[in-house]
Amino acid sequence: MPHLDFFFDLSSPWTYLAFRNIQPIVAETGATITYRPFLVGAVFNAVNQGVYAARGAQDAPKIRHYFAVLKEWADLAGVEMHFPSAHHPLKSVLPMRVCCALEDDQATLARFAEAAFRAYFIDEQNLDDPEVTARVADGCGLDGAALVAAAGTDAIKAKLRANTDEAIARGAYGSPTMFVGDHMYFGNDQLPLVRRRLEVGHD
Repeated sequence: MPHLDFFFDLSSPWTYLAFRNIQPIVAETGATITYRPFLVGAVFNAVNQGVYAARGAQDAPKIRHYFAVLKEWADLAGVEMHFPSAHHPLKSVLPMRVCCALEDDQATLARFAEAAFRAYFIDEQNLDDPEVTARVADGCGLDGAALVAAAGTDAIKAKLRANTDEAIARGAYGSPTMFVGDHMYFGNDQLPLVRRRLEVGHD
């Protein structure tokens, strides 16, 4: 059975699109998927610092086109998205640690991630605020206060660092980064390649 590792950070609009778009691909190919929370800011710091310079030129033609195409991709996927919001760029350490606290229960992690994506990209809430993240978790039937507390533990901090270090070691430079075996794919626009690889296998 083909398998996909999906490394993600909740702060990325392209990751929200890919998170939604990958689900029918996984179902239709009979693949399995493991959602792997990581910290994209740490990835940028390690291997892709140029992204920060690009953010500083918000009126550049490339950036204007970026936002226009993002809207078209969202429309194509049927995903509502209000971006950028007042909280962009999001400091995502807290919500990604909460995701790590849920990683061993993949179904619950996916449920929380969907709710968190919606909170940030539709409702324009600040997931860096512990009360907001706890409220999102509560809305999923989870104990938000307990998850926020767990996010501050050394074990969960270490788990997020380990996931991020693994992604970097495997070649990641942004979010989402996906692996089918040793084959790496990046971004929502490479999902057709992911589908083909899941259909033909790892080799």
